Amino acid sequence: MSVEIERNPTRAVTIGNVTIGAGHPIAVQSMCATHTQDVEATTQQTNALFDAGADVVRIAVDSRKDAEALAEIRKRTAANLSVDLQENYRLAEHVAPHVDKIRYNPGHLYHHEREKPWQEKVRYIVGIAAENDCAIRIGVNCGSVDPDKLSLFPPDDSIAPMLSSALEHCELLDGLGFTRYCVSMKDSDPSKVIEVNRRFAEQRPDVPLHLGVTEAGMPPDGVIKTRIAFEQLIGRGIGDTIRVSLTVPNDRKHEEIKAGRGILADIAAGRVRSVVDFGLDTLNIISCPSCSRVENEAFVVLAQDVKELTRYAKDHAITIAVMGCRVNGPGETDDADLGLWCGPKYVNLKKGEQELGAYPYDEILGRLKEELDALIEAKTPGVAT
Repeated sequence: MSVEIERNPTRAVTIGNVTIGAGHPIAVQSMCATHTQDVEATTQQTNALFDAGADVVRIAVDSRKDAEALAEIRKRTAANLSVDLQENYRLAEHVAPHVDKIRYNPGHLYHHEREKPWQEKVRYIVGIAAENDCAIRIGVNCGSVDPDKLSLFPPDDSIAPMLSSALEHCELLDGLGFTRYCVSMKDSDPSKVIEVNRRFAEQRPDVPLHLGVTEAGMPPDGVIKTRIAFEQLIGRGIGDTIRVSLTVPNDRKHEEIKAGRGILADIAAGRVRSVVDFGLDTLNIISCPSCSRVENEAFVVLAQDVKELTRYAKDHAITIAVMGCRVNGPGETDDADLGLWCGPKYVNLKKGEQELGAYPYDEILGRLKEELDALIEAKTPGVAT
């Protein structure tokens, strides 16, 4: 089902029965949006993604109960499984026997056992992965970059800290004799995704890259933003595995696989276009793909409502972020002009890094419009909304 596209000669990394890099077909991934402890729902979605053509399916694990559920899910699916570790790196030992790949975020290693050096935590994860025949993904994300790296670069340079963090972790894994890993460096801005991956590939052409635009948003805009990045990178031979991250309801998660394979097919056939051909609005709405960490399923509906509400502002250079959980939401809304991150009962509204308060779901759209109108007026005095 994979598409043959000529790429850079990265080394081979095996994930279950799929191999990425070294000229192997580009693998397509997705992530479950169900609550992991709901074994029936998560198994059903895992198998639906697998049946749609997913080479790897990622599942989030945040607790021992999640890990116990994962063990049961493993028995019920033939999919290659990747686990998404967040703050608690110690969960690696509980999930590794049941998965084919472990993904950790360098920026999240600081949240648990803060007194320990991050290098010690990575050595632990590597040891567990080696013992359990698991690959590793070093997943660097624009909204949760290693704080020590952020302090080394100017505030307006978001690419250098991501690149530095990824390269530093690669060096550590290489020094430990563990080379069965790939790297991802994701941002909600396709141009930054292109630049950071291009620069990484120049310095570490041997390391397979997982490509994606984080918080790409809803279709069709989310697919278009992702296509822009993929066409530029894969067209240069960069990229060994991909994910199209879309804000869609649970019963439509398979659309990520369909979109990814469609983009690969178009690139292979030479059907590529310039950025101006896509006709995106100047207003930029970014929203995360729903996952098991979403505490209120109304998040997806809210993202759709935000897009509809803000159509009148489509010609204004404003970014609005809609995030589904408290794990990534606070940090990943910092760079937006207006940001919303969703809790179980309230939606937190931000203006840049400034917290504006938490509002019930049925009140947040009115408050968002007030702030958007004020922002438009401040940017373009005299323009009525």
